[in-house]
Amino acid sequence: MKIIDKINAHKSTDPFFSFEFFPPKTDDGLSNLYVRLKRMSVLDPLFVSFTWGAGGSTAERTTEMCTTAQGLFGLETCMHLTCTNVVDEILEEALNEAKNSGIQNILALRGDPPRGQDSWTPSDGNFVRAIDLVKCIRKKYNDWFCIGVAGYPEGHPDSDDKAQDLRYLKEKVDAGADFIITQLFYDVDSFVEWEKECRKIGITVPIIPGIMPIQGYNSFRRVTNLCKINIPTDILNALEQIKHDDQAVKDYGVSLAISMITILHEKHNVKGFHFCTLNLEKSVRLILEKMGFVPTEEERNLRRSIKRRPIPAAKPIIWKEQSEDYLGRSDDWDNFPNGRWGNSKSPAFGELDVYGMSLRISKDQALEYWGEPKTLDDIIQIFKSYILCEIPVFPWSEDPISKETDVIRSNLIKLNEFGYLTVSSQPAVNGVKSDDKDFGWGPKGGYIYQKFFVEFFVNQEKFDKLIQIIDENCWITYYAAKRSHAFKTNIKEETSTAVTWGVFPGKEIVQPTIIEEVSFKAWKEVAFELCSEWERLYPKDSTTQKLLKEIGDNWWLVNLVYNDYVNPEGVWEIFFGIE
Repeated sequence: MKIIDKINAHKSTDPFFSFEFFPPKTDDGLSNLYVRLKRMSVLDPLFVSFTWGAGGSTAERTTEMCTTAQGLFGLETCMHLTCTNVVDEILEEALNEAKNSGIQNILALRGDPPRGQDSWTPSDGNFVRAIDLVKCIRKKYNDWFCIGVAGYPEGHPDSDDKAQDLRYLKEKVDAGADFIITQLFYDVDSFVEWEKECRKIGITVPIIPGIMPIQGYNSFRRVTNLCKINIPTDILNALEQIKHDDQAVKDYGVSLAISMITILHEKHNVKGFHFCTLNLEKSVRLILEKMGFVPTEEERNLRRSIKRRPIPAAKPIIWKEQSEDYLGRSDDWDNFPNGRWGNSKSPAFGELDVYGMSLRISKDQALEYWGEPKTLDDIIQIFKSYILCEIPVFPWSEDPISKETDVIRSNLIKLNEFGYLTVSSQPAVNGVKSDDKDFGWGPKGGYIYQKFFVEFFVNQEKFDKLIQIIDENCWITYYAAKRSHAFKTNIKEETSTAVTWGVFPGKEIVQPTIIEEVSFKAWKEVAFELCSEWERLYPKDSTTQKLLKEIGDNWWLVNLVYNDYVNPEGVWEIFFGIE
């Protein structure tokens, strides 16, 4: 059924809501997302949407998820579609597959820049802006598809002209768009004023505000910086006080979303809300329950005991093969996914990749910070400058290096001087209080522990020497990979290594940071691609380009954990003893 028909048929006074998900990075994550979709389907959203992925990188999985959600769980689905890397043949194939699967709803977007570009350029002269997708769909499929488009209450991130943005939006609607979903925002007044401007210029289609509950401080700051979202000062001040307490941040995110929705619904008569879930469930469910939009869990359990929802006979293979471990998991087992360091079985693993893992600064900024290195010593100097906070970003991190690095900074500098190009690290910690200003996190009254780990690029000669020493040391575990399929590890079973954990009153031990083979391999793809993006900043066959290509093509990426967190200094003897 078309989303616009469902909206028009909806009771005028009742609110409605929808959910947005992204394709998980791992097969286990996809299996667990299907479990999550089954639970969230009970909340009866008007529709669910699935992102296309930066650069069109998840097209096949996006289509699969739409088909499964619609066929297995009876959810109305909306498939995102972007201009990025799209030519006419790819578009027609995707739309035909959607139509054949009974998917009637498309969210037509311009999309993020393809990898290796700091600004958006079209892959096909026929698809330059989202309006080109809208026109093409309408021309080829008439009114079979319901088409949604994006709106930007605070202006498009790539535009300085809000009035022009509104004119573009009106053109998309005039070309055949049926509804609008907005980019996320946290300034309610900006949305209200923008919606009024939309109506003034004749935009009459439904406008659904995008709501992203704050799930974690770091992910919140990264997404809002990336999308150039204005954050009211009172929100920033509130988060600053609690940013090291993940649960407090999540609780605040729920309260803030409730406040925003209440104002929009009760004061400004907004009826629909589109939740960007980041593949997490608990915060969204709590918001809907506390708003009275859905029954509480207790009420739902009572109803289920009276009448159970039938399970469809047709199931995809991936669903059949799920273990009881998946089926029995609670809704919040992965409540704090923690990016690439979280559990790779989580649907939210790598949640920030939905916005694209790429160089997040312009070419001019990159050249200003990193210059044009022509020797390995020049490369080493860039890594040292980042560790010394002389430059704020480098290719593998868009944030300044953390304060906790102070205790190992001098050794990291030395490590880079020895030819180990470090991209990530953390010092060992043996029981500091959870409110410690540098290492603390979580609620007060707990203790924090960390194992030392370091991740680095290293050439073949040094790698071979290092492995010989590691093989004789029981305290070290590692994963190593090259851009090719070469892979080595001394961990005999596929298991997770907790490198950060906390002990709190009345709780099980919390392990927010883990390292495991599947997550390392997923990160390895990103890490080498970031190296390629750095390389592509420079002219082909230039000295700098060849140097970076040599590192990317022939060096190893190594993640090394020193498991003796009580006596961590021994790890440096291993590195420096090689020389």
